[in-house]
Amino acid sequence: MQTNDAKIKARAVFEILVRENQSMLMTYLRAVVRDKSVIEDLFQETMLTVWQKLDEYDRSRPFGPWLRGIAANLVKAYYRKNKSAFLLCEDDVLEQVSQQLQNISERPGDTWEEKIAALKLCIEALSEEHKQVINLRYFEENSAMQIAEAAKTNVETIKKRLQRARAQLLDCLKRKKVVAELTV
Repeated sequence: MQTNDAKIKARAVFEILVRENQSMLMTYLRAVVRDKSVIEDLFQETMLTVWQKLDEYDRSRPFGPWLRGIAANLVKAYYRKNKSAFLLCEDDVLEQVSQQLQNISERPGDTWEEKIAALKLCIEALSEEHKQVINLRYFEENSAMQIAEAAKTNVETIKKRLQRARAQLLDCLKRKKVVAELTV
């Protein structure tokens, strides 16, 4: 049975760890789930599970991978329950996404917010055409087909613009030393 002081300490540790990792967790969930309401539900369920299992966390190990592991298990459980939902990735892809987020978290920059700020600066540096396609795809969550229809062009042109824009963003982030060489 925990004393009141131990409970207060556990809550403080939990709040700090969540504050430091919530952006990374949302990035992870958005990378593997498309439905916004499911993302929010999985985020909340992950936080609840982490709170319930906080005493099992090995403080000698990084918190991020443990948190993503819990989230990955919940994502897989969600897809098993909802077989009609489109599975974005298999176990090896979930692991690859997690590893890339770990690589990013180990790069210079104190917080995910600083890293996101660097990404926003890189997006602002894109040409208007590339900035527009990135905004339409990732911020407004349109498919390449939807973007092509709105732009009255073919989908392959949009896919090529997205590919070039992502390559430019990656180069920019490498120059800012936010990401290392990525292997996908």
